[in-house]
Amino acid sequence: MRILSLLICFLFFFSPTSSQEETGVSNSDLDILEFPLNLEYLEAEFFLWGALGYGLDGVAPELAGGGPVPVGAQKAMLDSFTRDVILQFGYQEVGHLRAIKSTVKGFARPLLNLSAETFGEAMNSAVGKTLSPPFDPYANSINFLLASYVVPYVGMTGYVGANPKLETSIAKKLVAGLLAVESGQDAVIRTLLYRHSRSLVKPYGLTVAAITRRISRFRNKLGGAGVKDEGLIVSTIRGAERKTRGNVLAGDWNSLGFDRTPEEILRIVYGSGNESIPGGFYPNGGDGHIAQSYLLE
Repeated sequence: MRILSLLICFLFFFSPTSSQEETGVSNSDLDILEFPLNLEYLEAEFFLWGALGYGLDGVAPELAGGGPVPVGAQKAMLDSFTRDVILQFGYQEVGHLRAIKSTVKGFARPLLNLSAETFGEAMNSAVGKTLSPPFDPYANSINFLLASYVVPYVGMTGYVGANPKLETSIAKKLVAGLLAVESGQDAVIRTLLYRHSRSLVKPYGLTVAAITRRISRFRNKLGGAGVKDEGLIVSTIRGAERKTRGNVLAGDWNSLGFDRTPEEILRIVYGSGNESIPGGFYPNGGDGHIAQSYLLE
Protein backbone atom coordinates (compact mmCIF):
# COMPACT_ATOMS: atom_id res chain seq x y z
CA MET A 1 0.00 0.00 0.00
CA ARG A 2 2.87 2.35 0.86
CA ILE A 3 4.51 1.65 -2.52
CA LEU A 4 1.26 2.47 -4.30
CA SER A 5 0.98 5.76 -2.42
CA LEU A 6 4.55 6.70 -3.34
CA LEU A 7 3.87 5.88 -6.97
CA ILE A 8 0.78 8.11 -7.01
CA CYS A 9 2.76 10.97 -5.47
CA PHE A 10 5.53 10.53 -8.01
CA LEU A 11 3.09 10.63 -10.91
CA PHE A 12 1.33 13.67 -9.47
CA PHE A 13 4.47 15.75 -8.99
CA PHE A 14 6.64 14.62 -11.89
CA SER A 15 4.36 13.59 -14.72
CA PRO A 16 4.34 16.19 -17.55
CA THR A 17 1.08 18.06 -17.92
CA SER A 18 -0.47 18.89 -21.24
CA SER A 19 -0.64 22.60 -21.97
CA GLN A 20 -3.53 21.90 -24.31
CA GLU A 21 -5.54 20.37 -21.45
CA GLU A 22 -4.87 23.42 -19.28
CA THR A 23 -5.29 26.24 -21.79
CA GLY A 24 -6.76 24.71 -24.93
CA VAL A 25 -3.52 25.67 -26.73
CA SER A 26 -0.80 23.22 -27.82
CA ASN A 27 2.85 23.64 -26.83
CA SER A 28 3.71 24.61 -30.38
CA ASP A 29 0.98 27.24 -30.41
CA LEU A 30 2.14 28.62 -27.06
CA ASP A 31 5.55 29.48 -28.51
CA ILE A 32 4.01 31.00 -31.64
CA LEU A 33 1.57 33.13 -29.61
CA GLU A 34 4.25 34.23 -27.17
CA PHE A 35 6.64 35.57 -29.81
CA PRO A 36 4.45 38.52 -30.98
CA LEU A 37 4.55 40.00 -27.48
CA ASN A 38 7.92 41.42 -28.49
CA LEU A 39 6.32 43.46 -31.28
CA GLU A 40 3.19 44.31 -29.31
CA TYR A 41 5.27 45.79 -26.48
CA LEU A 42 7.17 47.87 -29.02
CA GLU A 43 4.02 49.16 -30.70
CA ALA A 44 2.21 49.88 -27.44
CA GLU A 45 5.08 51.89 -26.00
CA PHE A 46 5.82 53.81 -29.20
CA PHE A 47 2.21 54.82 -29.79
CA LEU A 48 1.39 55.60 -26.16
CA TRP A 49 4.53 57.66 -25.61
CA GLY A 50 4.03 59.46 -28.92
CA ALA A 51 0.47 60.47 -28.04
CA LEU A 52 0.59 60.81 -24.24
CA GLY A 53 4.19 61.24 -23.19
CA TYR A 54 4.08 58.06 -21.09
CA GLY A 55 3.63 54.39 -21.77
CA LEU A 56 2.41 51.14 -20.25
CA ASP A 57 3.62 52.03 -16.77
CA GLY A 58 1.10 54.86 -16.73
CA VAL A 59 -1.70 53.05 -18.55
CA ALA A 60 -1.56 49.35 -17.66
CA PRO A 61 1.52 48.66 -15.49
CA GLU A 62 0.42 45.09 -14.79
CA LEU A 63 0.97 44.26 -18.47
CA ALA A 64 4.56 45.57 -18.41
CA GLY A 65 5.36 42.93 -15.80
CA GLY A 66 8.07 45.04 -14.19
CA GLY A 67 10.17 45.15 -17.37
CA PRO A 68 12.61 48.04 -17.88
CA VAL A 69 11.30 51.42 -18.98
CA PRO A 70 11.90 52.03 -22.71
CA VAL A 71 14.97 54.08 -23.56
CA GLY A 72 14.46 57.45 -25.23
CA ALA A 73 10.68 57.34 -25.74
CA GLN A 74 9.00 60.75 -25.69
CA LYS A 75 5.86 62.63 -26.60
CA ALA A 76 5.71 63.61 -30.26
CA MET A 77 4.76 66.99 -31.71
CA LEU A 78 1.58 65.74 -33.39
CA ASP A 79 -1.31 67.65 -34.87
CA SER A 80 -4.63 66.94 -33.14
CA PHE A 81 -5.95 64.54 -35.79
CA THR A 82 -2.78 62.44 -35.96
CA ARG A 83 -2.55 62.36 -32.16
CA ASP A 84 -6.12 61.07 -31.98
CA VAL A 85 -5.33 58.26 -34.41
CA ILE A 86 -2.07 57.30 -32.69
CA LEU A 87 -3.73 57.34 -29.27
CA GLN A 88 -6.35 54.91 -30.55
CA PHE A 89 -3.54 52.68 -31.82
CA GLY A 90 -1.81 52.82 -28.42
CA TYR A 91 -4.88 51.68 -26.52
CA GLN A 92 -5.51 48.98 -29.13
CA GLU A 93 -2.03 47.62 -28.44
CA VAL A 94 -2.80 47.51 -24.74
CA GLY A 95 -5.75 45.27 -25.61
CA HIS A 96 -3.52 43.09 -27.77
CA LEU A 97 -1.09 42.58 -24.92
CA ARG A 98 -3.92 41.69 -22.57
CA ALA A 99 -5.43 39.24 -25.06
CA ILE A 100 -2.15 37.42 -25.65
CA LYS A 101 -1.16 37.33 -21.98
CA SER A 102 -4.56 35.98 -20.99
CA THR A 103 -3.89 33.03 -23.31
CA VAL A 104 -0.19 32.40 -22.68
CA LYS A 105 1.96 33.24 -19.67
CA GLY A 106 4.25 35.38 -21.75
CA PHE A 107 7.06 37.50 -20.36
CA ALA A 108 7.74 40.97 -19.00
CA ARG A 109 8.43 43.90 -21.30
CA PRO A 110 11.93 43.52 -22.76
CA LEU A 111 14.33 46.43 -22.92
CA LEU A 112 13.28 48.65 -25.83
CA ASN A 113 15.26 51.47 -27.39
CA LEU A 114 12.80 53.99 -28.83
CA SER A 115 15.22 56.90 -28.90
CA ALA A 116 15.37 59.35 -31.77
CA GLU A 117 18.92 58.10 -32.35
CA THR A 118 17.72 54.54 -32.98
CA PHE A 119 15.15 55.68 -35.52
CA GLY A 120 17.70 58.06 -37.02
CA GLU A 121 20.22 55.28 -37.55
CA ALA A 122 17.57 53.08 -39.14
CA MET A 123 16.54 55.89 -41.48
CA ASN A 124 20.16 56.58 -42.44
CA SER A 125 20.58 52.92 -43.35
CA ALA A 126 17.34 52.94 -45.32
CA VAL A 127 18.09 56.03 -47.41
CA GLY A 128 21.76 55.15 -47.82
CA LYS A 129 23.26 58.30 -46.37
CA THR A 130 23.60 60.22 -43.13
CA LEU A 131 20.71 62.65 -42.88
CA SER A 132 21.42 66.13 -41.55
CA PRO A 133 19.92 67.10 -39.22
CA PRO A 134 19.34 63.57 -37.90
CA PHE A 135 15.87 62.18 -38.51
CA ASP A 136 13.71 62.68 -35.42
CA PRO A 137 10.48 60.64 -35.28
CA TYR A 138 9.09 62.86 -32.54
CA ALA A 139 9.60 66.17 -34.34
CA ASN A 140 6.31 66.35 -36.26
CA SER A 141 3.38 64.32 -37.55
CA ILE A 142 4.91 63.26 -40.88
CA ASN A 143 8.11 62.07 -39.20
CA PHE A 144 6.11 60.12 -36.63
CA LEU A 145 3.98 58.50 -39.33
CA LEU A 146 7.13 57.55 -41.25
CA ALA A 147 8.53 55.99 -38.08
CA SER A 148 5.19 54.26 -37.53
CA TYR A 149 5.44 52.88 -41.07
CA VAL A 150 8.25 50.74 -39.68
CA VAL A 151 6.23 49.17 -36.86
CA PRO A 152 2.76 47.56 -37.37
CA TYR A 153 3.55 46.16 -40.82
CA VAL A 154 6.36 43.97 -39.53
CA GLY A 155 4.09 42.48 -36.87
CA MET A 156 1.29 42.07 -39.39
CA THR A 157 3.42 39.97 -41.74
CA GLY A 158 4.39 37.86 -38.73
CA TYR A 159 0.74 37.06 -38.02
CA VAL A 160 0.20 36.13 -41.67
CA GLY A 161 3.19 33.78 -41.42
CA ALA A 162 2.07 32.31 -38.10
CA ASN A 163 -1.49 31.50 -39.10
CA PRO A 164 -0.89 28.28 -41.13
CA LYS A 165 1.39 26.91 -38.41
CA LEU A 166 -1.26 27.05 -35.67
CA GLU A 167 -2.92 23.85 -34.48
CA THR A 168 -5.73 24.88 -32.15
CA SER A 169 -8.89 26.88 -32.71
CA ILE A 170 -8.21 29.18 -29.74
CA ALA A 171 -4.84 30.18 -31.18
CA LYS A 172 -6.24 30.63 -34.69
CA LYS A 173 -9.05 32.86 -33.42
CA LEU A 174 -6.63 35.01 -31.42
CA VAL A 175 -4.21 35.48 -34.30
CA ALA A 176 -7.05 36.26 -36.71
CA GLY A 177 -8.30 38.98 -34.36
CA LEU A 178 -4.82 40.45 -33.90
CA LEU A 179 -4.14 40.36 -37.63
CA ALA A 180 -7.39 42.18 -38.40
CA VAL A 181 -6.51 45.20 -36.26
CA GLU A 182 -2.78 45.24 -37.06
CA SER A 183 -3.54 45.27 -40.78
CA GLY A 184 -6.04 48.05 -40.17
CA GLN A 185 -3.42 50.12 -38.39
CA ASP A 186 -0.99 49.60 -41.24
CA ALA A 187 -3.66 50.61 -43.76
CA VAL A 188 -4.41 53.83 -41.86
CA ILE A 189 -0.73 54.76 -41.59
CA ARG A 190 -0.13 54.07 -45.27
CA THR A 191 -3.23 56.03 -46.29
CA LEU A 192 -2.24 59.05 -44.23
CA LEU A 193 1.23 58.96 -45.76
CA TYR A 194 -0.10 58.30 -49.26
CA ARG A 195 -2.00 61.58 -49.13
CA HIS A 196 1.40 63.27 -48.79
CA SER A 197 3.31 60.81 -50.96
CA ARG A 198 4.70 63.48 -53.30
CA SER A 199 5.46 65.99 -50.56
CA LEU A 200 9.08 66.61 -49.61
CA VAL A 201 10.19 65.59 -46.14
CA LYS A 202 12.04 68.67 -44.96
CA PRO A 203 14.92 69.29 -45.06
CA TYR A 204 16.06 66.09 -46.79
CA GLY A 205 14.87 66.67 -50.34
CA LEU A 206 13.19 63.25 -50.46
CA THR A 207 9.48 62.70 -50.95
CA VAL A 208 7.38 60.68 -48.52
CA ALA A 209 6.95 58.02 -51.22
CA ALA A 210 10.70 57.82 -51.82
CA ILE A 211 11.41 57.33 -48.14
CA THR A 212 8.78 54.60 -47.76
CA ARG A 213 10.21 52.85 -50.80
CA ARG A 214 13.69 52.92 -49.32
CA ILE A 215 12.46 51.73 -45.92
CA SER A 216 10.71 48.81 -47.60
CA ARG A 217 13.79 47.90 -49.63
CA PHE A 218 15.91 48.05 -46.49
CA ARG A 219 13.52 45.74 -44.62
CA ASN A 220 13.56 43.32 -47.54
CA LYS A 221 17.35 43.32 -47.40
CA LEU A 222 17.42 42.73 -43.64
CA GLY A 223 14.75 40.03 -43.82
CA GLY A 224 16.75 38.13 -46.42
CA ALA A 225 13.76 36.35 -47.92
CA GLY A 226 12.94 38.29 -51.07
CA VAL A 227 10.35 41.01 -51.63
CA LYS A 228 7.84 41.08 -48.80
CA ASP A 229 7.63 44.82 -48.46
CA GLU A 230 6.62 47.62 -50.83
CA GLY A 231 6.50 51.39 -50.66
CA LEU A 232 3.54 53.68 -51.30
CA ILE A 233 4.25 54.03 -55.02
CA VAL A 234 5.53 51.10 -57.09
CA SER A 235 6.14 50.30 -60.73
CA THR A 236 2.94 49.38 -62.56
CA ILE A 237 4.03 45.76 -62.84
CA ARG A 238 3.96 45.50 -59.04
CA GLY A 239 0.67 47.35 -58.58
CA ALA A 240 -2.72 45.71 -58.09
CA GLU A 241 -3.54 43.69 -61.20
CA ARG A 242 -0.51 45.42 -62.77
CA LYS A 243 -2.71 48.45 -63.45
CA THR A 244 -1.80 50.97 -60.80
CA ARG A 245 1.26 52.59 -59.30
CA GLY A 246 -0.52 53.65 -56.14
CA ASN A 247 0.10 51.12 -53.40
CA VAL A 248 -1.90 52.06 -50.32
CA LEU A 249 -1.91 48.39 -49.29
CA ALA A 250 1.13 46.21 -49.90
CA GLY A 251 0.45 42.74 -51.26
CA ASP A 252 1.74 40.00 -53.56
CA TRP A 253 0.74 39.36 -57.19
CA ASN A 254 -2.76 38.45 -56.04
CA SER A 255 -2.93 41.31 -53.53
CA LEU A 256 -2.58 38.88 -50.63
CA GLY A 257 -0.64 39.92 -47.55
CA PHE A 258 3.03 38.99 -47.37
CA ASP A 259 4.20 36.64 -44.63
CA ARG A 260 7.32 36.61 -42.51
CA THR A 261 8.89 34.08 -40.14
CA PRO A 262 10.09 34.96 -36.63
CA GLU A 263 13.67 34.77 -37.93
CA GLU A 264 12.95 37.36 -40.61
CA ILE A 265 11.22 39.64 -38.11
CA LEU A 266 14.14 39.50 -35.68
CA ARG A 267 16.60 40.32 -38.46
CA ILE A 268 14.58 43.44 -39.21
CA VAL A 269 13.81 44.77 -35.73
CA TYR A 270 17.39 44.08 -34.57
CA GLY A 271 18.61 46.04 -37.59
CA SER A 272 21.43 43.53 -37.95
CA GLY A 273 20.07 41.21 -40.61
CA ASN A 274 20.87 38.36 -38.23
CA GLU A 275 18.37 36.82 -35.80
CA SER A 276 21.23 35.99 -33.41
CA ILE A 277 22.65 39.52 -33.20
CA PRO A 278 20.41 41.87 -31.17
CA GLY A 279 20.40 45.62 -31.50
CA GLY A 280 18.20 48.33 -32.94
CA PHE A 281 14.95 48.47 -31.00
CA TYR A 282 16.01 45.49 -28.84
CA PRO A 283 19.46 46.10 -27.31
CA ASN A 284 19.34 42.81 -25.38
CA GLY A 285 17.26 40.92 -27.91
CA GLY A 286 13.68 39.72 -27.78
CA ASP A 287 12.24 37.44 -25.14
CA GLY A 288 10.28 34.21 -25.21
CA HIS A 289 11.31 30.73 -26.30
CA ILE A 290 11.65 31.46 -30.03
CA ALA A 291 13.64 34.70 -29.75
CA GLN A 292 15.83 33.37 -26.94
CA SER A 293 16.62 30.18 -28.86
CA TYR A 294 18.54 32.22 -31.43
CA LEU A 295 20.40 34.23 -28.83
CA LEU A 296 21.60 31.03 -27.19
CA GLU A 297 23.03 29.52 -30.37
